[in-house]
Amino acid sequence: MSTSVINGNDSLTGRIISTTIGGKNGEPKQTISYMAERVIGTGSFGIVFQAKCLETGEAVAIKKVLQDRRYKNRELQLMRVMDHPNVISLKHCFFSTTNTDELFLNLVMEYVPESMYRVLKHYSNANQRMPIIYVKLYMYQICLIL
Repeated sequence: MSTSVINGNDSLTGRIISTTIGGKNGEPKQTISYMAERVIGTGSFGIVFQAKCLETGEAVAIKKVLQDRRYKNRELQLMRVMDHPNVISLKHCFFSTTNTDELFLNLVMEYVPESMYRVLKHYSNANQRMPIIYVKLYMYQICLIL
């Protein structure tokens, strides 16, 4: 998995993002393009959007995180070593810049349509308790990671 720098703009959805992967240890270089479809999450450090790989049609999540020199971002290091069926896997990563020369790390991960937050929010909004079978299932999956 290699990283590259691409130029982009601040608009995310509807934009095609192209990056090159491979080229190490005799691997052939391969260009992969993504169509950013919609924003699925925002936070203090970045934004996550759903994208579609134009070559394979696969849905992915791309987390775009501002690289601030004052803070050490360990997420990439952790994602590279995590290998567990209950943890979202990192497909590859690349850097991008904006017109104002801000540097962003883009983590391309498998797309999972649901999140714990959404499930909990659903039951909270419906003023219901989560079924015990779901609680057991999520706890089982969390314990398998440990």
